[in-house]
Amino acid sequence: MKAGVIAAALLGLALAVWLLLHVGAASVFAAIASVGIGGFALICLTGLGVVAIMGSGWFALLPDHRPRNLVSCIIGRQTRDSAGDILPFSQFGGMVIGARALSLRGIPAPMAFASMAADVTTELMAQIAFIAIGIALCLTELRASATLAPYVNGLILGTFLLVPGIAALVVLQKRGSALAERMAGRLLPAAVKHTAAFAQALTTLYASPIRLAASATTHLLAWLASATIVWLSVRLIGGHLSLPSAIAIEALLAGLRSATVFVPSAIGVQEAGYAALMPLFGLGPEIGLAVSLLRRARDIVIGVPVLLAWQAMEGRRALTRPVESG
Repeated sequence: MKAGVIAAALLGLALAVWLLLHVGAASVFAAIASVGIGGFALICLTGLGVVAIMGSGWFALLPDHRPRNLVSCIIGRQTRDSAGDILPFSQFGGMVIGARALSLRGIPAPMAFASMAADVTTELMAQIAFIAIGIALCLTELRASATLAPYVNGLILGTFLLVPGIAALVVLQKRGSALAERMAGRLLPAAVKHTAAFAQALTTLYASPIRLAASATTHLLAWLASATIVWLSVRLIGGHLSLPSAIAIEALLAGLRSATVFVPSAIGVQEAGYAALMPLFGLGPEIGLAVSLLRRARDIVIGVPVLLAWQAMEGRRALTRPVESG
């Protein structure tokens, strides 16, 4: 692991611990305990539903729409998220592992990794729209906050500047075969022997505007649905939060996580984000920290079995792979 990633993780952990002590660990854990086992199970099930929508956005890109591929994309998406949330990698490492999980389920490696690259692009498109919706929903609260008001104009400008960046990324991926081959060489040096196949698969994916639009739309629905987890968590704790307010919180947190994508598991970043945003809507920072810790507990409960299953698939693949003759 690179020293920079380790340093970012340690700083994030220190920030999370400081926030917990500053806000009051007793109040945070009391809020978590009020959810109960049944409430936590409901949060986990809701999270799985959101992942299913995200996986459907990936599936929408594939030329082959067999039901098995839908299941594979949902599994690949959960594996990607679990790796990014639990393993000591940045989110980029989780993306590669998710595409690897897709290839282990029978989708050719060039298509698995090319569709991963295209899926990240369509998800970023949807995320820009989601962040813009979130800002619009809480613009009044942001401007009224003494802490956050100075950053509102920069937040709006930064969101709109992402649009040409995404457009440039699409053009480069679609037309730049040399770029595609460099991406393949970096992302899958062992999984794809012929990087030209990766470039061809990427060209095929971007040749269908309908599939791209369907993927981006599905991802936007998934982003909006992710706010229901925040809403549900707050309600189970005993707080009151409207769904539009939950969308605003989750959208701003999504932007914060994207800006700090180099921090493994967004540790510290996620906790600070929830703790700072909840007071905009009349809730204490302890509620925000409780929501964040519930989210991390959900990630662990779901993610550990998923990653163990992925390792089992890797092991089975290694055992059944034919020995190449010299």
